[in-house]
Amino acid sequence: MREDFSYLKSKDVYADMACQSLRPKPVIDALTSYYTEFNSCGERVKYPWGVKTEELVEDVRRKVLKYLKLKSKDYFVSFTLNTTYGLNLILNQLNPKYFSKIITSDIEHNSTFLSTMAFAEKNDLERQVIARDDNGSLPLEMDFEKALVVVNCVSNFDGRRLENLNELVKRVHKEHGIVIVDAAQALAHNVDVLYKTQADAICFSAHKMYAPSLGVMVVRKDLLSKLDTTFIGGGMVDDVNKNDFKASFDNPDKFYTKFEPGLQAWGEIIALGAAIDWLEKVPKKAKADLSSYSKKLFDFMTKESKIHLVNTKPSSVISFYIEGLDSHLLGAALADEGIMARTGYFCVHYYLDHVKKYPPLVRISLGLHNTQSDVDKIIKALRKVI
Repeated sequence: MREDFSYLKSKDVYADMACQSLRPKPVIDALTSYYTEFNSCGERVKYPWGVKTEELVEDVRRKVLKYLKLKSKDYFVSFTLNTTYGLNLILNQLNPKYFSKIITSDIEHNSTFLSTMAFAEKNDLERQVIARDDNGSLPLEMDFEKALVVVNCVSNFDGRRLENLNELVKRVHKEHGIVIVDAAQALAHNVDVLYKTQADAICFSAHKMYAPSLGVMVVRKDLLSKLDTTFIGGGMVDDVNKNDFKASFDNPDKFYTKFEPGLQAWGEIIALGAAIDWLEKVPKKAKADLSSYSKKLFDFMTKESKIHLVNTKPSSVISFYIEGLDSHLLGAALADEGIMARTGYFCVHYYLDHVKKYPPLVRISLGLHNTQSDVDKIIKALRKVI
């Protein structure tokens, strides 16, 4: 896949995919095409540029649902800023009367951990933080009665997957609760964990799946009955009087406007469509290569006594520290070798720092742009440091 990332120099090893992915040429071309050929507003104008924008944006909404194997009769797609913004946009408008508690897990990114904390404090609700199993599953032997469950489906520090997502959703729904999924780390390489899910909302970031900076919300239509609209503005109304308005989102065909106040990032949305097209055409060999590179790194680190791995199994996201060496210094040393990796706690402070009490870590996260020589270079650099 390297030819689609031709702007990368041979000395560059980008290994910070979990933060944001690189963008392949077709995605860059789609964004450039919007800005240079038909830069316009969707849903507001009748001239040809705007009509094209509107048609392409609607097509992307369909592509997102198809990519997740979900049906438009059950779900709609809204665009926003990022995963954090999407989670907060939903939580800040959910009516608390429908819930008896809010549940999250110990391995959550701060976007989930803090937003659930704020929801519980604001609405005086009990908040439970549940320990996830080593394989990423959430224990189901607990009370989910009227629970608001907000969890990730793929961890951003070790790639752990929520393998029992479908069972979780069924159990929570049976007890009159709802499930909101942080899917930021899933859409690029683990989208199958979400196939045909019945979760009530899925929030993810396009910029972690080879697309421009953008947030996406996939929401069950029946969740709208539990929402009180408090974040509102242009693009969400069909008419306005002095003291009231006619909401666009009262129309089932425009439910998505519930979460789309103001002007949207039309070019970025269109480029997301190009990223989905690109991902769906990725050869099986390229996916197998990525798995092979991940395993090679994992196996190397497992055999080095001074390397302490957080992962229990191979993943394209690997976190670790080296005994007796500050991880931030290691990150700088890797950077000197042209290797771009993340250091710290990756916005998972509660679990990594306070539960596991790890020192700051190094995270290497690979993508479809990486090659065998990249992996060899990482291993060579780590051996040199050790």
